[in-house]
Amino acid sequence: MARIRRTPARPDDRGRHAAVHLPGLDIDAYSLPVRDPQADGFIGDRASQTAFRGLVDAARQHHLTAKDPFGRKPSRELKKDQIDLVLVGGGLDASHAMHLAVEEYARQLCYVVQVFMAQRDWAGVERIVIGGGFPEHQTGGLAMRRAIRLLELADTGVGLLPLRHDPDEGGLLGWSPLLPREMHRYDAFLAVDIGGTKLRCGIVQHRLRRDPTGGHGRVLESMVWRHKTDRPDREAAVRRTAAMLNGLAALARTLGLALAPFVGIACPGTIEPDGSISAGAQNLPGEWERPFHLPEALAAHLDRIDGQAPAVVMHNDAIVQGLSELDRMLDVRRWAILTIGTGLGNATYTTR
Repeated sequence: MARIRRTPARPDDRGRHAAVHLPGLDIDAYSLPVRDPQADGFIGDRASQTAFRGLVDAARQHHLTAKDPFGRKPSRELKKDQIDLVLVGGGLDASHAMHLAVEEYARQLCYVVQVFMAQRDWAGVERIVIGGGFPEHQTGGLAMRRAIRLLELADTGVGLLPLRHDPDEGGLLGWSPLLPREMHRYDAFLAVDIGGTKLRCGIVQHRLRRDPTGGHGRVLESMVWRHKTDRPDREAAVRRTAAMLNGLAALARTLGLALAPFVGIACPGTIEPDGSISAGAQNLPGEWERPFHLPEALAAHLDRIDGQAPAVVMHNDAIVQGLSELDRMLDVRRWAILTIGTGLGNATYTTR
């Protein structure tokens, strides 16, 4: 679902749902549904973690001559560290097969980048951040480095760089540039990053007075809940999230932090200016799309902060993760993010 927003320019959207205009920065588009020119489906399907698991299965089937180190377990059920161990020390035959999967994935990622770069809304993009959970383990990191080299050899003119911090923290830290100006007087705020398998809440010390891009921010404390394991309904998920946030707010008081009455939620899907989700929330627990309104539902269970009911604001998770790298993008006019997870998230930005 394309999200190309063409609203009248406003000087500052911070503190609004689905913000598109920040000081010195425009959020141009996200979740572009780019069709695969060579197959039925979307081009991002070639570079997802699901796609990589398929390549691992193919390598196991066609290139292993010795015993399969994974037994009969399908690749989709393997943990990342299991694949990493075989890649670096699983014997010559198995290691070779994993390297073949990594090489093919890097080629697919390089192709996906080139297809995105050919889209009108990606014209002029000079740098792409690669986020999501895939690049943080050894296999994903190796594939990333190989894709970077392939793009250099193809002379595409675009550079890739991995997210410099944990992607779960990126989904929290990226709220710092979105924090409304009147909240800057506080030391920290609460943020939530919702994924298809887990949910993380954290206390973010924004340090915006030191760096207005949020580049010196840090996550002081966080809590993680693997909701996919518990399979809660929507109401239980909202209540559990609120309990985590209320617990973190209590911790902030114990630490003597001046906590802002603000909660930022990074969530998959198409986020509308009214804070509802119009599409793309199928991996979340329960039915989260409109007419359900997550910010209102969550706010109803939150304790007051600094004597006020906290404002709850929502944005797309790929956009927020990209904003956590804002301080490294000030030297380019157009940049983007690709988040590699179960699917492939994307967003583009223009520095003004």
